[in-house]
Amino acid sequence: MKSYHEFWSKMFVWNATATRTQYWVPVILNWILGGILMNLVEKLQGHSIEEIYNFSDLSTNTVAKLIAFLIWIATITLKVRRLHDTNRSAGWILIQFVPIIGTIWFFVLMLLPTTPESRWTKNQSYVE
Repeated sequence: MKSYHEFWSKMFVWNATATRTQYWVPVILNWILGGILMNLVEKLQGHSIEEIYNFSDLSTNTVAKLIAFLIWIATITLKVRRLHDTNRSAGWILIQFVPIIGTIWFFVLMLLPTTPESRWTKNQSYVE
């Protein structure tokens, strides 16, 4: 739970590092929670969250998009911190735009172990 708390508390921290645990726990937890919550909201509404029939649907859709935007920002900064932990610059995040191979390569980068001589470790407030 500490990793998930750090995910939100360091939402705008770019110049630090994140270990594999600090990266994967929030990513997996957000994926599971997002699926459960979206399914629950769609079951309660009786239709897809993207379908808007009244003001209540519009409100739900807007809140869902706002939450998704906040999670997207927090995830980008988390990816940058994870890249810093492997002693790579934030520019490597752009590799994801290369179809198929870029996504696979970025996944591999997220699996790499911590580099002890990372140039960003001096900015890290929490070290495991």
